[in-house]
Amino acid sequence: MELQSYSTHDLIRFASQALQAVGVPVADADLTAESLVEADQRGINSHGLLRLPLYVAAIEEGGINPRPQPRWLRDTGSAALLDADGALGQVAMRAATDYAMAHASERGIAAVAVQNSSHYGAGIFWTDRMAARGLVAILTSTTGPTVAPYGGVAKVFGTNPLTIAAPSASDHPLTADMATSTGAYGKVIAAKNEGTSIPEGWAVDAQGIPTTDPVEAMAGALIPFGGHKGSAVSALLEAIAASLGSGTFAHETEDIWSNPGSRMNTGHLLIALDTEAFAGRQHTEDRVSRLQERIRESGVSGATVHAPGDIEYAKGNRNSETVALAASTTRLLNELAEKLNIAQAAQAAEEPAH
Repeated sequence: MELQSYSTHDLIRFASQALQAVGVPVADADLTAESLVEADQRGINSHGLLRLPLYVAAIEEGGINPRPQPRWLRDTGSAALLDADGALGQVAMRAATDYAMAHASERGIAAVAVQNSSHYGAGIFWTDRMAARGLVAILTSTTGPTVAPYGGVAKVFGTNPLTIAAPSASDHPLTADMATSTGAYGKVIAAKNEGTSIPEGWAVDAQGIPTTDPVEAMAGALIPFGGHKGSAVSALLEAIAASLGSGTFAHETEDIWSNPGSRMNTGHLLIALDTEAFAGRQHTEDRVSRLQERIRESGVSGATVHAPGDIEYAKGNRNSETVALAASTTRLLNELAEKLNIAQAAQAAEEPAH
């Protein structure tokens, strides 16, 4: 796959300008741009700038509200329900994480359900900020309809991402950030854009026959990870992300990938646990760090074993100044720049290390 290198700072500037060009306030545009570029830095390209043209199209056509007025519908002090008014998911999650961090520190635990939102980017972007405050963070969300239940063909579930982060005395939290489908839907979109196939075991076509063709996969359905067990996890995550508010289930939703004007009414659920309220922050962070090291030391004859999150954080560190994008993503961004009459992101002089 052909890659092109860019300055991370210039990509953030470009993405923010693109969002501002369609009416997003500067602070919200900067936040959203940072989340997308950070995903690309960490190699989570399915949640990176690949999605910027989609966000812009959804704002232009009414699927995302660029200037929302979020409202707290319920607030018990440790649990709250936020109506995001069709906001960018990043804007909704900023409010949710701010609430969770403040109230978990006061009460030991806090949970926020969000309704009427949209895609919030990579979950690790949000759980990182909470882990840095000594909080265990659990985050999930509904999405558009893309996944068939185990044994089924119809798109009943979304990819229903799950992110869990535990703070650590090591150099980064212990973090899992994953779709509950075998492969992320954004990776299927990327494969379609690149004209490449997807791995076996990711999807079935409209007749339920396994396929490696991303176009056939989009007409058919992705499948859950882990067979019936992954299907059960996906169902439960969808249930709690949607039903604690009025977020829509995936099968009730028209995805903005197919109709940018669709108000998806995405639901999120964020849970925060303050480690200080239990055995203490230092105690928890030391124990988590020891677990990370034990995982890394578990290979045969010095073979490398990664603890959850190691690969993403290592990539993020290597790509702190420059990040490589697929040629298909570069093409989409250049087309967006021309459409919005803004300057293209400038390519970096050197390729980032890999």
